[in-house]
Amino acid sequence: MEILLYLTYIAVILLIGIICTLISRYLKIPSMLILLIVGIIINRLGYSTLISSNVLLASIAILALVMIVFDSFSRFKFKEFDTLSIRALKLAFIFLILNLIFLSISAFHIFKISSIALVLLFSVLMSSTSPASLLAIFKEKKKRLVKMLEIESIINTPLMILIVFMILEIINSATTSISPLFTEQTIQLLQSFFLGIGVGLLIGIVSLKIIRKKYSYVKSPLIVIISALLAYVLAENLNGSGVFAIIVIGLIFGSFYLKEKELLHEFSAIFSNSLEILILILIAVIIELPLNKGFIVNSLTLFLIFILIRFFAIMLSFSHKDFTLKEKMFMSLNVQKGIAVAVVLFSLLMLEKNIFNPADITILSQLTLAFLLYSVIISAVILPFSKYFIEAKQ
Repeated sequence: MEILLYLTYIAVILLIGIICTLISRYLKIPSMLILLIVGIIINRLGYSTLISSNVLLASIAILALVMIVFDSFSRFKFKEFDTLSIRALKLAFIFLILNLIFLSISAFHIFKISSIALVLLFSVLMSSTSPASLLAIFKEKKKRLVKMLEIESIINTPLMILIVFMILEIINSATTSISPLFTEQTIQLLQSFFLGIGVGLLIGIVSLKIIRKKYSYVKSPLIVIISALLAYVLAENLNGSGVFAIIVIGLIFGSFYLKEKELLHEFSAIFSNSLEILILILIAVIIELPLNKGFIVNSLTLFLIFILIRFFAIMLSFSHKDFTLKEKMFMSLNVQKGIAVAVVLFSLLMLEKNIFNPADITILSQLTLAFLLYSVIISAVILPFSKYFIEAKQ
């Protein structure tokens, strides 16, 4: 009976999500914004305790994490690196480093977070971008600036996922290791990484050969999803890194030629859309976002610092010959966070709850949700003025 009740809740959330998506298309605003607002409203109405099963939420988190990590890394192709990609990589690294220094210090002092690791995790999470709304507008003819933002998001999203879970693996190794010796903790950490990589290589190569031998419109996409999920589960059961296993499989499928690869990505995207609706609404339902003056002022102050950091990162990455000042301002303001940030945060809430101080993890989740909202709102506001910022010559 309880299972039926939870299935009903999930079905209702998906239905609400689909309606929100249709409304967003009609109003021409990002669907993420409406989904997050709906989740916050559900929380405020007192329905946040309806789905209280940690097992169910953790299962959704793992499934979403597997799909997002695989999708992010399968789109990352080393052989397609060109001059624009190298510039985007430079921007991604500079933005990440500046966030780790200045955003971490600002968040630490403004919100008094006691855990340095959590502050660093927040800064890494904020280094990921997803200019989905901008890409939708220029989908027919992508200008150079838009292409740069697109490539940057393809680079910084996998980079964010990789660094976040490396930090979590290091913390796990430090907290679960009985020996106080640093060398033994390092060996345990490396074993976890290499075991995950080994499992990913094994399952990735086998599944790739199966799909290459005989492609099926029905079975091949399912093999891809099952392979990624199996790799995660097997690596975790062997005390390895499940995330690293998925990363390897994603890189394998992204780097090698595969018949009808775009159809595989399309199937993966369709499957991920349902999880995206669930995650975005659930994360806003679960996290109690403070609407008091103190939090709003402090979070907006931190977000303004974040925008300034973004602007300086762009100024350091490009000269006036690359982009005009107006274009650089537009790039600075277009820092919309994607579903990857929401999924990683959701996974952190569900899977890593006992590692950190509950008060600190609460602040981290509230800040991340606030930044998700602010970034989507500011992107939606500046998009109608994109022609003013972006030069016509591009």
